Amino acid sequence: MSTIPRNQWYVAAYGREIGHDLFSRTICGESVLFWRTESGDVTAVSDRCVHRRFPLSQAPSRLVDDQVVCGYHGFTYGADGRCVAVPGQTRIPRTARLTSYPVVEQDSFVWIWIGDPARADSTRIPRAPWLDSPDYTTVSGMEPLQARFGLLVDNLLDLSHETYLHGGYIGTPEVAGTPITTEVDEEAGIVYVSRHMDDAECPPFYSKSTGLSGRITRWQDIEYTPPCLYKLHSRIAPVGVLPNADGTDPDAFHVEVVYAITPETENSTHDFWAVARDFALDDESVSDFLRESNRTVVLQDVAALDVLEQVIATEPEGYQELSINIDTGGLAARRMLAAQLAQSADRTAVAGS
Repeated sequence: MSTIPRNQWYVAAYGREIGHDLFSRTICGESVLFWRTESGDVTAVSDRCVHRRFPLSQAPSRLVDDQVVCGYHGFTYGADGRCVAVPGQTRIPRTARLTSYPVVEQDSFVWIWIGDPARADSTRIPRAPWLDSPDYTTVSGMEPLQARFGLLVDNLLDLSHETYLHGGYIGTPEVAGTPITTEVDEEAGIVYVSRHMDDAECPPFYSKSTGLSGRITRWQDIEYTPPCLYKLHSRIAPVGVLPNADGTDPDAFHVEVVYAITPETENSTHDFWAVARDFALDDESVSDFLRESNRTVVLQDVAALDVLEQVIATEPEGYQELSINIDTGGLAARRMLAAQLAQSADRTAVAGS
């Protein structure tokens, strides 16, 4: 049984990854072909020719204007997935059509809807406006994870692991030692987890990028919209420096850490990450440092979760894990994901009845 909710929006790529060339990526178990049309729009269709299933992303398949020509037998498709030419005949079979997926470009991401296209409401796509805002500078990347996407969700909603897994980068003793608060907005479908450290060590990730030294006030406010988008609102300031009564916060440094958690298959994940900052906007050395440091942190997570996936695959059926207070956010996310999965299954059953 699948563990992936299908009637949901997922990040398929960064906009910069898709140009007027054939580009393929597996999303939720489906191989999808992308290209940017001459008008600049992104198209997404199934990456399998309807004739003999040859991957359209595989050479000698090629893009001619806004049409993709299968490199095996020459079936040709338009950007909407409709077959426009077949070899040796003028009649085009009625079923000669690729699956076409709804896509939306927003906040530097290309979002895709894998489920029932009739339910693809673009207003439901969560926002991450910092990623292409002129008031922020962003570094970003993507790392492949050989583990189920739920393990990454658990990881990101329990940041106490920073103390142990990411020491020397973003982890300090106060992260694991500070209690969290968890709130769930069922109507909006968002899990909030907050950890406010009033007097904490400044980890290298922030001391080297902001120039702060000594003890700091460090806030971690998580906002997770299942299944795909995770946002960490990170606030760093000298000890005792708080936002003004009107909400302005000129004496603090703000970092928006964004993860798009996209299942590739049942047991592998596309781990998109981005770090946006509101300071040192034009300082390339800060960008280089944050890019390298955050990628190192992501790879530490990847190594740990790849191992954990292997452990889970071999554990006996019915194994009971232990959860504690720091897991309340992750457990709330699991409940929401289970509800989304059940809803997708119910709708699939109704459609097939």
